[in-house]
Amino acid sequence: MAQIKVNDLTFCYEGSYDNIFEHVNLQIDTDWRCGLIGRNGKGKTTFLKLLTGAYEYSGSITGPMECVYFPYTLPDEEGVCVNGVTLPDAAGSSQTTMELLEALNPEYELWKVCRELEQLSVDPEVLGRSFSTLSGGEQTKLLLALLFSGENRFLLIDEPTSHLDMEGREKTAEYLRKKKGFLLVSHDKWFLDQCVDHVLVLERQGVTVMQGNFTSWQEQKAKRDACALAENERLQKDISHLKKAARQAEGWSNAVEKTKLGTRTGGLRPDRGFIGHKAAKMMKRSKNTQRRMEKAAQEKEGLLNNLETTEELKLFPLTYHKECLIKAKGLSLSYGEKPVCRDVSFELKNGMQLALKGGNGCGKSSILKKIQGAGIESSGELLTASGLVISYVPQDVSRLCGKLLDFARERGLTEHLFLALLRKLDFPRVQFEKDMSCYSEGQKKKAALAASLLTKAHLYIWDEPLNYIDIFSRMQLADLIRTYRPTMLLVEHDRSFLEEIGAEQVEIEKCF
Repeated sequence: MAQIKVNDLTFCYEGSYDNIFEHVNLQIDTDWRCGLIGRNGKGKTTFLKLLTGAYEYSGSITGPMECVYFPYTLPDEEGVCVNGVTLPDAAGSSQTTMELLEALNPEYELWKVCRELEQLSVDPEVLGRSFSTLSGGEQTKLLLALLFSGENRFLLIDEPTSHLDMEGREKTAEYLRKKKGFLLVSHDKWFLDQCVDHVLVLERQGVTVMQGNFTSWQEQKAKRDACALAENERLQKDISHLKKAARQAEGWSNAVEKTKLGTRTGGLRPDRGFIGHKAAKMMKRSKNTQRRMEKAAQEKEGLLNNLETTEELKLFPLTYHKECLIKAKGLSLSYGEKPVCRDVSFELKNGMQLALKGGNGCGKSSILKKIQGAGIESSGELLTASGLVISYVPQDVSRLCGKLLDFARERGLTEHLFLALLRKLDFPRVQFEKDMSCYSEGQKKKAALAASLLTKAHLYIWDEPLNYIDIFSRMQLADLIRTYRPTMLLVEHDRSFLEEIGAEQVEIEKCF
């Protein structure tokens, strides 16, 4: 079976003083459907780029075939960025999808792309449309079809779910489950469980490769962590007992040694040789105890290095004096003559977590904006409680820039609390001084979420808050919402997260 082999890989970005990878060794079979798991900032995307040869590194990476990265980019072109693809200006406006495919891969075969589109339940008519007119989900599926239409390549798929609604994730998971030969980055637990048969985990120290999916790895890791904690507790007790025994033996040795200089007893001098021998034995016993203690300390060292802990988050939501905060009845929204959604009805009451559910382009984000006063044409009824304090997390945070503390000050946040909350979300301290434009998308989203959590509000409106957020931080946020039960209206496609927080769901149908 063909393998990609990584030997003694060490890498850091130019100008950085800390290594992202140090002396990493691993092997990946090219037939695997492998999931790549790790916290934000651990180097998942960097590792994929290293496999493509995009960066210089020390060590070696060898494999039998080309590694191809997704999402695609068009190098040396200036223009707009759509779905991770850098397009020239013409592509962003009028270039047809087929012309774009030709630019991305001049050797592509149309019939193969059509075959893959059919498997993804995408109408081939999209090939004749302008790429910029496609929804984010259609763009993702189209580019995946192009990716898998090639042969003899190992595919590196970086967060394909960011633009997929729940139905799109189901269809894409079903599609990937029938493929092989890829390394997939996703923070959606359900999606990973459906797609992969192996996992490669970037742990706090080192790398783990094992057969199974995210859930099976998580179960095994929980057992390993429990054993490590039990062993750590045992060694702590051993070290405590050994310290006490060492102090006791040393005290006895010193006490016996002092009797060499004692007075006569019954007219006889003390036997200094015997006493010295006895004191030496006791001192030897003390030294042996000391060595055992040092050995126990060495065994303990590194025992908890890969323990994946998440600190508890806190939230202080305001309670509104009336039961109902928002009521929509027969609500329809439109942009000019173009309808967005029609006949939407729901009630949001104190302490509820309500998720708007529906396909891409059905108007979920527009409803959130309308509630906050956006001038979107509407009919029907939308009642919003007066004096409502809202904390909002937008879907797109890619344009965040400037200093982190300036970001906090502009929002009236207490700086040290803001930084402390980011640390609890495993935000690297070294990032605090950097410009936010240099942050990963996950780090930008964490900054936006931390700002929202520190805002005392009656209502928390979050628009796809988990895009780019790592699995462990998602678990933290789910625990937080379960504990404090803030009134929340959100759009989110991570079904595991919605199930964990017990969110009620309202289906929004797309207007055609």
